[in-house]
Amino acid sequence: MIYGLLKYEENKKFFNVGDNIQSLAAKQFIPKVDKYLSREKLANYKGDKIKLIMNGWFTHNIHDWIPSDDIIPLFVSFHMNNTAAPHMLTKEGVNYLKKHEPIGCRDQFTVEILQEKGIEAYFTGCLTLTLNSYKVEDIERTDDIYIVDPLYGYTTYKKVTYDYKRFLRSIQRRTIFDIGKRKKHLKKILDANLIKQAIYIEQEPSSGQYTTEEKFEMAEELLNKYARAKLVITSRIHCALPCLALGTPVIFINGFDNFVDSCRFEGILDLFNRIDIYGKTGEWKANFKLKGKIDENTIVKNLEKHHLLAELLKNKCNNFVLET
Repeated sequence: MIYGLLKYEENKKFFNVGDNIQSLAAKQFIPKVDKYLSREKLANYKGDKIKLIMNGWFTHNIHDWIPSDDIIPLFVSFHMNNTAAPHMLTKEGVNYLKKHEPIGCRDQFTVEILQEKGIEAYFTGCLTLTLNSYKVEDIERTDDIYIVDPLYGYTTYKKVTYDYKRFLRSIQRRTIFDIGKRKKHLKKILDANLIKQAIYIEQEPSSGQYTTEEKFEMAEELLNKYARAKLVITSRIHCALPCLALGTPVIFINGFDNFVDSCRFEGILDLFNRIDIYGKTGEWKANFKLKGKIDENTIVKNLEKHHLLAELLKNKCNNFVLET
């Protein structure tokens, strides 16, 4: 038997290293990587039967997404966004998923939309919860505090200038005037000294500069940094979820008002120490004890609710590899 691992297509400007982190989670369970298969081109694969763990967001290729019959899939941590679902859940798409049910879903939203179509589905959480293989001894932990893409869903100069169409839309919808709101809202919850002293990371590097292998190396470097951090503050689930597995204290800043974004989080948000921000005003509340703003002395303990999900995912993936 040969084994595949998902790789990902870039957009015009950048790519998401979080996707590669998801693939690293899958890589832990397979004996070897014989082929990298593009998530957007699974229908085109022809060759020997290949086992593939199908975790993550599916898919941007909504009209030709059904994988080749030469792929033997395991559906765990599967997310189907509300914008993609009407196109993916055609008669053919439903029949394909029913053929490989039960479908393990990353979020409750995906569970519900599949069940509405008569597909057997259940909640697994995200496979990145199993990344404790990157965990280090406490003696290796540093005093580094990482702030990773906080409130990245907000309007930014980078987003407004992505292309001329988005620029024109931002003018028409007046969202261009929201540039600067992210800094303003972060100042409400982050101490000024922390804002100056923290190490900032973006999980969306520029496109066209890295090979597939280099992207996976980049993902591993991030996991090694997070594993040794004193604290991580982020709005990226594929930073926050691995931190749970790594035993690294993490605070998730949730400023997502759009259902396209928030539907990804049903069942996941309860795993984190979390701050919810109301995007219009910057008003916020925490689901953990916090006096004042987050600073370099803030101490949080992860909720440790993820362990059962992680063990079930490990068992599922290990059994998939052992099956003949």
